[in-house]
Amino acid sequence: MRHRVAGRAFGRTANHRKALFRGLVTSLFDHLKIETTAAKAKAVKSMAEKMITLGKKGDLSSRRLALSRIPNKKIVTKLFTEIAPKIERSSGYLRVVKTRFRAGDNSDMAILEFVDYEMLKGDGGEKKEEKKEGKKKAKADDKPEEKEKTEEKAKAADKPEAKEKKVKKAKAAKKEVVKEEKAEKAEEVKEEAKEEK
Repeated sequence: MRHRVAGRAFGRTANHRKALFRGLVTSLFDHLKIETTAAKAKAVKSMAEKMITLGKKGDLSSRRLALSRIPNKKIVTKLFTEIAPKIERSSGYLRVVKTRFRAGDNSDMAILEFVDYEMLKGDGGEKKEEKKEGKKKAKADDKPEEKEKTEEKAKAADKPEAKEKKVKKAKAAKKEVVKEEKAEKAEEVKEEAKEEK
C-alpha cells in the first residue's frame, strides 16, 4: 500500500531525479516557459516556486540557498535581478497548461510557464529594441564628419580619372612583381653556374 508516500519517483534514483528537476528549473528560469510531461511539470512547479520566493526575499542567505539547489550562478543571478523583482503576487507564480499527447508514447504534455509570462517576456524585448535604437542614434550623431569623408571617397571613386589612376597603379605593381621574379631567376642561374664550376 502507498499510504502517505509523497512525491513522484519517475522511475529514477534520488540523484537522477534531483538532476532532472535542476535541469527543468534552470530551463524554466532561462526561457520563462518550458514544455514537458504533465507529471514532471507538476513536480517541478513546487521547487521552482520556492526558488522564486527566495528570489523575492533577495538577501544573501536566500541567494546561497538558491545556489545550493540550482548550482548555476548565471540563472540564479537572472532570477534575483530580473525575474523576482518584477513579480508582484505573493504566491502562485507558475501555471501548468495541458497541451497535447506526445507522439510515440501518448504521454500527457503540458507547458509550465509564469503567470506573468507576457509581462516578463515583454520587458526584455523592449529593452533590446531600445538598445538597438540607441546604438544607431549614437553612431549617426557621433560621426557626421566620417560620413562626409566616406561619401567624398565614394564620389571620387566613381569618376573616370580615379579609375584610370587605379588601373595605372595596378599595372605598375604588376611590372614590379615581374622584375623581382626575373631578378630572382637570374640569381638562381648564377648560383647554379658557380656550383658547376
